[in-house]
Amino acid sequence: MEDKLSHFDESGNAKMVDVSQKTVTPRTAIARSVLKISPQLVEILKKGSLEKGDAFTVAKTAGTLAAKLTGNLIPMCHPLPVEYVDIKLELIEEILEVRIQSQVSTTAKTGVEMEALVAASIAGLTFYDMCKAVDKTIQIVRTGLYKKEGGKSGEFFNPEMEW
Repeated sequence: MEDKLSHFDESGNAKMVDVSQKTVTPRTAIARSVLKISPQLVEILKKGSLEKGDAFTVAKTAGTLAAKLTGNLIPMCHPLPVEYVDIKLELIEEILEVRIQSQVSTTAKTGVEMEALVAASIAGLTFYDMCKAVDKTIQIVRTGLYKKEGGKSGEFFNPEMEW
């Protein structure tokens, strides 16, 4: 871990990090979210009878769009040319979970961790929105960076985000 946060100036004020002198490199980040859902919702999802439609496809689409808009949502986040987004949602009925994984890649001067995290988060929130009429108890219990590659800091892996 670094001793100093890069988004603050010498006076402690928030600032955007200057990446103008950094090298353009390939970068990839994977984030994950886990949602807890009710047995009733599991049954409805298995049958494909959710009144609002296919929650999985709508959440995947929302996550993809969110990754591309991250620079507009997070004030000090650099707008990046998102070159690849892949969102996977999986129903794990035995443990009443929906698992979301987002992968975002680009070639840029800074990483795509925020894009991956925003994508996984918005996919989870969209899934909640699609299913809340059936299950208002849905919980997004965990969201975090699973791994990243590229850039000055190289590879990172977070075992806490293993399924």
